[in-house]
Amino acid sequence: MSTPKRILVTGSAGRIGRAAVSELVARGHSVVGFDLHPTPGLSADRSVVAPLADVAALRRAATGADVIIHLAATPDDARFPRGAAPDDGDNFLSDLVPGNIVGPYEVMEAARSLKVPRVVLASTGQVVAGYFQGGALPIAPDVLPRPRYLYACTKVFLEALGQVYAHEHGITVLAVRLGWCPRPGQEEEFRQSDFGPDVYLSPGDAGRFFAATVEAPVLPPFAVVYSTSRHVRKHMYDLTSAQELLGWAPRDQWPAGSVE
Repeated sequence: MSTPKRILVTGSAGRIGRAAVSELVARGHSVVGFDLHPTPGLSADRSVVAPLADVAALRRAATGADVIIHLAATPDDARFPRGAAPDDGDNFLSDLVPGNIVGPYEVMEAARSLKVPRVVLASTGQVVAGYFQGGALPIAPDVLPRPRYLYACTKVFLEALGQVYAHEHGITVLAVRLGWCPRPGQEEEFRQSDFGPDVYLSPGDAGRFFAATVEAPVLPPFAVVYSTSRHVRKHMYDLTSAQELLGWAPRDQWPAGSVE
């Protein structure tokens, strides 16, 4: 194992966050969780319960960190596709902007001001969902974005934000386009999807992936990679860069580790 590191995980009580925390703790790293809810597996003094808008709490939690893994976010569009007018609202201004635009900015500002050397940003495969039909597969990490909808647009911003802070402030930033790790309540939507099993990300693979982002000795100043489990039918995302940069390859395949 690499030298133990101090890691801040935002969104640590979510499904992927819990998987990352569990794997990192098992490997001997010192983990602080930051979420709106207590983080399972962490003692109360290492589980910060606060919103990203609480900048003072965020900066206290990030002080001394070797790596920030930023998973906290509003998880998706409230409505897609929109309904017919007048029932055609969205959650862009109410939820997506504060959670997925302002929140990442505060995380990167904390990293800059506290001189955190490495930040891992959770993006989504939805930023290239426009290639699913008719595009060349597997989708490479250097293609132009074709976002699915407004949530994916915020993740395009997230990736650009990381690139700016890497270039301007010397922070090593890895933007990770995550596959679909279905939450409880998404089981039927996942099973009916044409591509769900091919973009599936198991909690086990997610945990091992984020451990690899921490333990990789050297990374480029900025990179984009995909993280999914092994595909079932179609090879949707090109995982080559994750394998080359991190020495990581998925082990699981749907339905291994799926929602209980």
